[in-house]
Amino acid sequence: MSDATSQPSSSTAPKSFAEKHAERMERLKKLHMQRNEARNSNHQEVIAEDERKKLPANWEARKRQADWLIDDSKAKAEAEAKGLDYNRVKLMKVSAAEAERFDKLRSKKKNADPGFSDYEAQTARQYNRLVKNMEPRDLIKYEEQKERYGDAFYGGPNVVLQGLHKDTPVAIDKMVKDLEQQIDKRKKFSRRRTHNDDADIDYINEKNARFNKKLERFYGEHTAEIKQNLERGTAI
Repeated sequence: MSDATSQPSSSTAPKSFAEKHAERMERLKKLHMQRNEARNSNHQEVIAEDERKKLPANWEARKRQADWLIDDSKAKAEAEAKGLDYNRVKLMKVSAAEAERFDKLRSKKKNADPGFSDYEAQTARQYNRLVKNMEPRDLIKYEEQKERYGDAFYGGPNVVLQGLHKDTPVAIDKMVKDLEQQIDKRKKFSRRRTHNDDADIDYINEKNARFNKKLERFYGEHTAEIKQNLERGTAI
């Protein structure tokens, strides 16, 4: 046999220790890079999740509403540029089922006031009404006040706010206007009380009737026997 067939080829020659070491170091380097990428990705996800937790509970709904307002404004501008009535263009995209649902919601909102249930619900309704009527505030002034007042800006049980803040004439006029509206609304309100014709008449006028009801509510169970004896004429 010749010398060419007796010696192994260079392609099948075993790798040297240096080559194996270089390959292992390359693989180790790739693993380190992948681990750092995973670590950075997890860190960014933790930061994003923390930011999401700081957002209000209704953030997604508010974002959808803001996006809808932007799209609605663009569509209205496009319709006006073409000389079209935007209300008619918008109604053409509403199906019969959606129109029926809107009518039902509109009919429910005609008398959306559920009346008085308890003082907590009444306070929440009053707060929501006042917040809804608030005008957009100046964010620059808001940040300046927050920096000026420090911890007292948010208030608290141990914070004295007297003298730190001075109400503007505009804010005072707005409060007076709101109070006047509440007074006018109370004047128009009339609560109808049901009258029981079969009930005993133990009063001489409406004021005396209200007083007797209060007495019955607080002392009725303690004076029931005395009252019965007086009615029967057997009281001692």
